[in-house]
Amino acid sequence: MRLTFKTVVVLLAAFALIVAACGNDDDGGEVAPEPAATDAPAPEPTEAPAATEAPAPEPAPMVTSVDIDAYLAADLDNCEAAPTGDPIRVGMAMDFSDVVGFVDIPGSKLVPFVADKINCAGGINGAPVEVRVAEVGEDAVLAAQELLDWGAHFLIGPPFADFALPILQTTEGQVPLFVAASTEPTLADASINSFLVTFDDYGQSEAAAQWAWDQGITRAVVFTEGEGIPYTGVNPDAFKAKFAELGGEIVGEQTYVWFETTDFSAQVNEIAGDLENNEAVFSAALAYQVTALRGQLEGQGLDGLTYIGTDALDATGIQFEDNNEGIAHTPHTSITPGDPIDTLLAEYEAVNGEALESRGFMALYVDSLFLGIQGILDCGCADPAQIGAAVAELEGFEGLSGVISYAGTNGIPPKAVPINRIVDGEDTLVATIGG
Repeated sequence: MRLTFKTVVVLLAAFALIVAACGNDDDGGEVAPEPAATDAPAPEPTEAPAATEAPAPEPAPMVTSVDIDAYLAADLDNCEAAPTGDPIRVGMAMDFSDVVGFVDIPGSKLVPFVADKINCAGGINGAPVEVRVAEVGEDAVLAAQELLDWGAHFLIGPPFADFALPILQTTEGQVPLFVAASTEPTLADASINSFLVTFDDYGQSEAAAQWAWDQGITRAVVFTEGEGIPYTGVNPDAFKAKFAELGGEIVGEQTYVWFETTDFSAQVNEIAGDLENNEAVFSAALAYQVTALRGQLEGQGLDGLTYIGTDALDATGIQFEDNNEGIAHTPHTSITPGDPIDTLLAEYEAVNGEALESRGFMALYVDSLFLGIQGILDCGCADPAQIGAAVAELEGFEGLSGVISYAGTNGIPPKAVPINRIVDGEDTLVATIGG
């Protein structure tokens, strides 16, 4: 093919344009080198870490047994979160009369205080403890019904049958009743959910007779309101039977009026000639009655006698009576400075500005509260009758007043009996009988 001049010019111009297009304006037309090949893999894309939630707190373990020490150690100025569960309701039907008010009045003050400490410690498995007090006055049935209508899971009742029996009739045996300060054996009946919290009259008076015999005393005189009369007659009856069983001799028996008699001149004149000045003098009289009797016997030259009484001496302050040296009695607890009972009572006084009377009885009211709670824990229920059935099976319960067992009993725990005696002006534990 033959090229014309015009054709050649056009081809040259096109070639020049191609060369210009391959040049580099920044480096004088040099071609930039290709980047070196690499074997390193491209980085994998990263994902943000998944958000994590804080683990839920472990639930508190369920309480299955009452830890009295832990609850009493609660600091009311530094409480745990208030419990919010269904409340445990404790009814107290109390006798505030002159006859037994000296134990029921302070007891009805201490139990709500202890409930406050339980709640301060977080309650019972998150359940608060509520306490309502109803004075029996002249109508124990009305007081009991008020507490049952409120929804009490168990009751703490007065010590004597006059009011305790009507309460039991009201509960119809379906609600546990702890007759806290009572030693009356007829009030105990596990089949109707009625429980003593301490030894009965037989227990304390037989222990008193045993202690007298252990001291080498072989002769005794008793003061009674009459055979078989609750408390004031039953205690002397029990002492006489046990003392005779041991080989002792009852050389005199006199009557008096409990709570009233302080002039024993007639009785003293009748027995003074028969005494050898080495006898035991036993009664269930009150502290001021025993010291009055002692003074009148000493007026006859009988200053070697040993006076022994029941828990009534502790309740009415034998520790504070004049002419009390050497007098022995059977308290429910023997309190020493700094022990758990003393510490609790001291804290109550510090918080409330008053000291409670009848100190030796107070642990019985506290134990009544904890026994009912233990019954609730054991049955895992809120039905009063089932709570009572669980209480009846309790064995080895470590109470503030000592070890308490109901299993195999009719509602009277087989507790040890302390023997206290005024020694150098101090109420001192000198023996423990039984248990």
